Amino acid sequence: MRAVVQRVAEAAVAVEGETRGSIGPGLVVLLGVEAGDSEKDAAYIAGKIARLRIFEDEAGKMNRSVLDVGGEALLVSQFTLLGDARGQNRPGFTRAEEPERANALYEDCARELGKQGVPVSTGVFRAHMHLSLVNDGPVTILLDSGKLF
Repeated sequence: MRAVVQRVAEAAVAVEGETRGSIGPGLVVLLGVEAGDSEKDAAYIAGKIARLRIFEDEAGKMNRSVLDVGGEALLVSQFTLLGDARGQNRPGFTRAEEPERANALYEDCARELGKQGVPVSTGVFRAHMHLSLVNDGPVTILLDSGKLF
């Protein structure tokens, strides 16, 4: 499972002109589910997102998590994070999980993040979405559960 985590002042995701999720200060998480990922990957990524210390403390150091600052998360499915463009200009997506399984793990990740205490808004799986956000920093972190087990 691969995630791009961005610290934001605010963010929203819309489908066909209708806002489907929005947050104030917190994290935008673009989530790609890789073939072979499991509930273990979803739990790991959710826990890491909740505890990732990328918000500043009173000394200006990145030492606080989204939980510490009372922030929110906007979780957006993005299978293109698994794209492979090595040796070609058109990326291939053979590493992405099949849609039904990917959606189940995406929803598992959202539920687990909520269980960790982070208010979660989501995009719409497999929809063409418009994501708007105001980066804070900018701060962007890449997470990959496949590098661990």
